[in-house]
Amino acid sequence: MKILQIGAYPEFEIIEVPIPEPGSGEVLLKVDGVTTCPQWDLHLRHNSPMFPGHQFTYPYTPGQPGHEATGTIAAQGPGVTEVEVGDRVSTWRDQGHAIRGCYAQYAILGAENVIRVPASLPVQATAPLELAMCVGAMIPMLTEMQAIKRKRVGINGLGPAGLIAAQMMRAEDASEIIGFDLSAERCGFAVSQGFVDCAYNPSTLDESMYPARPNRTQIDTGIDCVGAKASVEWLMDRVSDTVALFGVQRENYDFAPRHYHPALRLCGYRGHSRAAAEYAVSLIEAGKLNLAALVTTSLPLGRYNEAIDLLEKQQAIKVCFLPWG
Repeated sequence: MKILQIGAYPEFEIIEVPIPEPGSGEVLLKVDGVTTCPQWDLHLRHNSPMFPGHQFTYPYTPGQPGHEATGTIAAQGPGVTEVEVGDRVSTWRDQGHAIRGCYAQYAILGAENVIRVPASLPVQATAPLELAMCVGAMIPMLTEMQAIKRKRVGINGLGPAGLIAAQMMRAEDASEIIGFDLSAERCGFAVSQGFVDCAYNPSTLDESMYPARPNRTQIDTGIDCVGAKASVEWLMDRVSDTVALFGVQRENYDFAPRHYHPALRLCGYRGHSRAAAEYAVSLIEAGKLNLAALVTTSLPLGRYNEAIDLLEKQQAIKVCFLPWG
């Protein structure tokens, strides 16, 4: 089988290895489509770890960082009861980058890490499920805090995560969804797809539209999908009640006296869960979560660098690799 192995940029190669056999509790996935994770792919390209303390070693683990995949169960090992051979499934949990990933024609996965998805949908509609699970893990927390239904929600960062968050806010009956992104193209895309009601570049925004504290703010709930200090604090200043922090935090954010009254609540991230994956699948099945719209380009796996070039230039939101191409 063919599997991608990434070296120090710009090196990569497609290598040939035997098709592996699943062990106890494992399945062999025939990968039909696998989408990029802009964070991992771009950080790997620039040898700039996403999480503090992490380091990359090149050449990287074969098949990594591919972890957003849809495919068909080709074989199963002893003890697997969750799925059967022939099922269409998606990966919902990243197994870690020390083992072979899904930038390949076949991948071994723990059966607990895949979930059935509608076979009638194109692979682009279900491959990014792992990211949808990550975003969906915020929903129970925000629901408990009564921070979505009939609330005006502002989303900072209209990349893949922000576009998923916007759709989930719509599904959970937010009264208005406002997008913020430095890219005019991303803002226009989010509005054209109906994911947000309006979208603005925060660097050129008329301050009177969404005034900052201590003035009276116009946004009830904010979701930050960027993680940068300036991005988070910009949102904190313009939200009246709750800011959910989804973007990876790499530095301290300042909670100032102006955030104390009226009280601003900050919530972190509880982590991944099967329930969040099931929630995302239910939205896909109900037609409330359109992941295919995020996949703006599909390419064979052998054009890996071309795909990451598109991500870096923001000429693609997500790329779907077709490993047989």
